[in-house]
Amino acid sequence: MRIHHLNCGCMCPLGGALFDGFSKGLTAQLVCHCLLLETDQHGLVLVDTGFGTEDVRRPGERLSPFFRALNNIRLEPRYTALEQLHRLGFAAEDVRHIVLTHLDFDHAGGLSDFPQAQVHVLQREMDAARATRSFIGHSRYRHRQWDEVRHWQFYEPGGDLWFGFQAVRELRGLRPEIQLIPLTGHTHGHAGVAVQTDSGWLLHAGDAYFFREEVGRNERHCTPGLRFYQRMMEVDRTARLANQHRLWTLSLEHRDEVTLFCSHDAQELARMQRGAH
Repeated sequence: MRIHHLNCGCMCPLGGALFDGFSKGLTAQLVCHCLLLETDQHGLVLVDTGFGTEDVRRPGERLSPFFRALNNIRLEPRYTALEQLHRLGFAAEDVRHIVLTHLDFDHAGGLSDFPQAQVHVLQREMDAARATRSFIGHSRYRHRQWDEVRHWQFYEPGGDLWFGFQAVRELRGLRPEIQLIPLTGHTHGHAGVAVQTDSGWLLHAGDAYFFREEVGRNERHCTPGLRFYQRMMEVDRTARLANQHRLWTLSLEHRDEVTLFCSHDAQELARMQRGAH
């Protein structure tokens, strides 16, 4: 399996280093870290999609004004997964599966670019997206991004254990090298996606954490801006903090077996791209 680490979105909120921990100017640099997996038997597999081509063309119809302004989203075709696939020599129909951490606007916007793909997500996430009534819920879940998806595959939490976490191993049409790991808190149906490689496991933790120093070190740290954003977006604080603690423990106790990364940390993305499998 060959793995590509893609940036499928650029967000530059005001606050600079108060968000990303390194920017020198007034705005921060946040990414939408997605995976493209080249598999032998199952074609291409995307893990999350970031923003899509229709988000770039019609942002007023597809994205909420609140999050466009708050995150200072830079919508450019070069960031879309479809454009990056084309640069790698692939076509949209080569993507046969998309595995989602969750359905937030910055993770599912590219679904409409791959109409033939099977889309895998926890059932609880879709239930929450369809039932939401709050301002944040309506702003984060943008039905136009995924209303035309024809090939959904829904799953219940549970199943086998993966390093002590519940895991959905049997994703329909995929081998157990790709697993959904329920990590609720950010949303009701949020999940990580674990991918087994020749050198160990990768865990795309989605938005279960936001800043690189929240895992992999004895003293955990998060910037004020991202700490605020996580609080604003959480649906279950107790579950979110518990899962963050479990991920932190995993990152220390199994650092030689599992490599963790989240969706929006630019320095994590750069590190993973340098060591791409």
